[in-house]
Amino acid sequence: MKSSIRNKLAGKIVDIIAGEAMSEIDVKTKAGIISAAITTRSLKELALKKGDKVTVGMKSTAVFVEKE
Repeated sequence: MKSSIRNKLAGKIVDIIAGEAMSEIDVKTKAGIISAAITTRSLKELALKKGDKVTVGMKSTAVFVEKE
């Protein structure tokens, strides 16, 4: 997947806290654990689960997660 985001870290999802509208995922990377808030709709559409390999992209105002 191509992206213009320059700050990216590969990792594995180690925890998911699913809420009604928003969810939190914890991703273990070489830099440590990164927590990201995403919509529960995105959690379901990406079918994210513990153990999935993902890429966390960070911008100065936001954090994005891409499923591999």
